[in-house]
Amino acid sequence: MSERTYRVLFLCTDNAARSIMAEAILNQRGHGRFLAFSAGSHPASEVHPVALQQLQDSRLQTEGLRSKSWDEFTQPGAPPVDFVFTLCEEAAREPHPAWPGKPLVAVWGVPDPVAAQGSERTVSKAFHDAFMALDWRIGLFICLPIAALDRMSLADRVAEIGEEA
Repeated sequence: MSERTYRVLFLCTDNAARSIMAEAILNQRGHGRFLAFSAGSHPASEVHPVALQQLQDSRLQTEGLRSKSWDEFTQPGAPPVDFVFTLCEEAAREPHPAWPGKPLVAVWGVPDPVAAQGSERTVSKAFHDAFMALDWRIGLFICLPIAALDRMSLADRVAEIGEEA
């Protein structure tokens, strides 16, 4: 008997860094148990190059990653999602579309590495810090006994992960 595959959508305003990194992390670390997507309310024209470099440095796949609108996930035929994690405060405050599948929704705020200013080292560190925060939270999420928890307990556990520093 195979375990169910859970679909997860990560959101940020630009879909250029945090949500892209989260998508890549979960798709690799989830070992087929999860299928991750990312999107933005106002997507950037491209994925931030330092986000791609961070993923490559972490030996994660970057092929196929692109900034996209969350509208892609509300169209007829869009895959229903089980979880929606908003990674930035700006997107969390925006009115969200109705997601197919009636997912559990949580805010996992992570500081925006794109906002980092200064030397190349300072910017790289901001991306690394965001990556590590996401990797840690996703690691906790992957370990949840999702099928064994009722919806309310699962919602509480997912929200707690977002509150972890």
